[in-house]
Amino acid sequence: MKIAVSTDEHTHLVDILLEELKKRGHEIIYFGPEKGEEAQDWPVVTQKAVEKIKEAEVDEAIVMCWTGTGCSIAANKFPGIRAALCHDAETAKGARIWNHANVLALSLRATSEPLLKEILDQWFATPYSQDEWNTTQIKRIDDLDRK
Repeated sequence: MKIAVSTDEHTHLVDILLEELKKRGHEIIYFGPEKGEEAQDWPVVTQKAVEKIKEAEVDEAIVMCWTGTGCSIAANKFPGIRAALCHDAETAKGARIWNHANVLALSLRATSEPLLKEILDQWFATPYSQDEWNTTQIKRIDDLDRK
């Protein structure tokens, strides 16, 4: 899978995430500062990552900022993007099943290395639900993009 990754600051979690994604066989397009560089604005790097989904250059995105809230808000401003801020594996699983989330938002502050791996395990292992009730809910969300 091809994944856009963005972050406003380069922390140890960023290195772990990039390494983990590569180990899992994903191709990565990275937006954000390199190690030792100054922080960048989270709306700007988030937009760059999400636009790659809209341009069909990547399948999904993982966006990060200090709390994860700002990048998830910014990502969700784009039609067709369903970003979910996930602080645990069960939330990541639910975001995939019921919300068909295509952007994973993470907190640089609150996500530990073991937790990151658990979240990624569920994110990548969980398919979108295709039952009639759920697909109706996703259609309703998609309709909101057109309002």
